[in-house]
Amino acid sequence: MASFALAFGTATKNKDGKIIEAFFPTPVLNPSDSLVSALADVVGYQGSNEAFEVEAAQCAAIASAFAAADEQAAASFATKAAESNQPLVLTILATDEKPASVAEGFLKLQLISHRLAKPHGIVLDGIFGLLHNIAWTNQGPIDLPELAERQMEARLKGETLTVDCVDKFPKMVDYVVPAGVRIADTARVRLGAHVGEGTTVMHEGFINFNAGTEGVSMVEGRISAGVMVGNGSDIGGGASIMGTLSGGGQIVISIGENSLLGANAGLGFPLGDRCTIESGLYVTAGTKVSMLDANGQEVETVKARDLACKTDLLFRRNSVTGKIECLTNKSAVELNAELHANN
Repeated sequence: MASFALAFGTATKNKDGKIIEAFFPTPVLNPSDSLVSALADVVGYQGSNEAFEVEAAQCAAIASAFAAADEQAAASFATKAAESNQPLVLTILATDEKPASVAEGFLKLQLISHRLAKPHGIVLDGIFGLLHNIAWTNQGPIDLPELAERQMEARLKGETLTVDCVDKFPKMVDYVVPAGVRIADTARVRLGAHVGEGTTVMHEGFINFNAGTEGVSMVEGRISAGVMVGNGSDIGGGASIMGTLSGGGQIVISIGENSLLGANAGLGFPLGDRCTIESGLYVTAGTKVSMLDANGQEVETVKARDLACKTDLLFRRNSVTGKIECLTNKSAVELNAELHANN
């Protein structure tokens, strides 16, 4: 019984009994047929994409199935879950299709943040319409229609209910902290971000869902939804990358390896390896760029999209004419090893 992914975890329900979020600490990508079959026997799974609410009495059998498949972390969690009063959910995805339930959506976001899948590597179509705004608080997620009542209840107990944010997506670190990363302000990295080992996200850096870094990067600017940054590339302070949700359409904006997006710069087309965009310069796909030869003489004018994914380019604005120029990038970006040490 082949399957794309599965996970067992806890869920939060609203007063109507509907699941509004799900936590999967040990998701499994491409599980063995034997594991899927064993779990199917427990919950009555028939082979589609489905989320099952699980009773505590079923946890022992679920733990045994994971243990037999050598998924020890998942087995340990299932054993402990038997003592929990939280709603429990087992989600099994036979195929990689757009999520049809909140549990499916949260599983897919966590697959990316666990680095089991990369942005654009799994189908997330329709996830914005599937999820709805939640108050993410120090007492867990709360459905917005229930927030005012919960705040009053807390005050009457002499407590303060702190609302960290109101959003469809929680912060990533409440679900998973990938190995080898530094995140100065955890609220600025959404669940569903792919944060590569060796990445540092400074206080004003931001990584959206279905976006992220491959490896060592210093992120001091914005990595928008759909954007992937290659190993060894830096995003300068205040820099912005145009995502698929903010004007980039269906074009996948990316940055290659060992490139630099300067402070307060912007990018709206796929940038290649060992490229630099100088500080304060925003280059969109339609920007007219003057191409310079080795002697600094203009050869032709092209649109930036024509330079997509090409290597060893330096983009700058001529301080006299105001033209945006492109020439060979003579010095590759070298990252500060001490600055990027995360461990």
